[in-house]
Amino acid sequence: MSRRLDVINLGDPAQRPAPKMMSSCETGGCGGGPEPLIPPPPTFGEVRVNGVEITPEAIAQEIQHHPAPDAETAWVEAARALAVRELLLQEARRAGISVSQAGDEAGRTEVEEDALIHGLLEEQVLPVEPGESECRRYYDANLDRFRTPTLFEAAHILIEPDGVDEDAWTLAFERARKIIGEIGDDASKFAAAARAHSGCASAQQDGSLGQIRRGELVPEIHSALEALPDCGTSREPVRSRFGWHILRLHRRNEGRTMTFDMVRERIADMLEARSWSIGAARYVADLAARNHIEGIRIEGTS
Repeated sequence: MSRRLDVINLGDPAQRPAPKMMSSCETGGCGGGPEPLIPPPPTFGEVRVNGVEITPEAIAQEIQHHPAPDAETAWVEAARALAVRELLLQEARRAGISVSQAGDEAGRTEVEEDALIHGLLEEQVLPVEPGESECRRYYDANLDRFRTPTLFEAAHILIEPDGVDEDAWTLAFERARKIIGEIGDDASKFAAAARAHSGCASAQQDGSLGQIRRGELVPEIHSALEALPDCGTSREPVRSRFGWHILRLHRRNEGRTMTFDMVRERIADMLEARSWSIGAARYVADLAARNHIEGIRIEGTS
């Protein structure tokens, strides 16, 4: 089985949250983004691995790969990652690992240091291959993970108020109610009304929001959408911070639980990768305990 060797983070790989998918009402051209995290001067001493210094410049460059709630934590995580890397490089060279021992299945050549670490870990860390019964136990205990999401194929018409005062919101509400009365449950009338009246960019696609999963729209909109029958249009406008929405549910595709046979190979790969990750973390901790690390603590060592 192919495994991605993350030589910097050898514990159970943290799953970063998937980016929130938003309706076109929520996206915009505001531009910008978070300010880059600038590390302060470190409050710990020099970082060394068996006398080899991890320079502040190297830590400052590495810090971009370690998002953290504050700059000090990010600095520490970056320093720890580089210390682990240096520790593994020293051990690979001591063990006589050759670059030719590494390389991925596609035949691409890795840079020498990554190749050395790759070769060392592949030699020293052997995952436990899960059996059928272990895979089955995981499947039975985590059925919710193997269910396809319910999808809502939906559309909307956004009627935006002309101002922020309640009178403007009331006028927009009455306008939305009038449109609802004109279109009923007629799909073609809904599409035409979306093109003519909607303040959302989706108006160019007849108001279509595409296929929506639970959690991808603001709660008040999704709750109203859930209550609609297939091919149904809302009888009352629904308010959000963007304005009043006229909703239409084209169809609902209920999620289904995949069979064990469909996901058995995926579960086996996941359990084997987890076994390898735990083994790699233990190997690094043991290696750190047998070497001289200064200025940073590697998890699993005293």
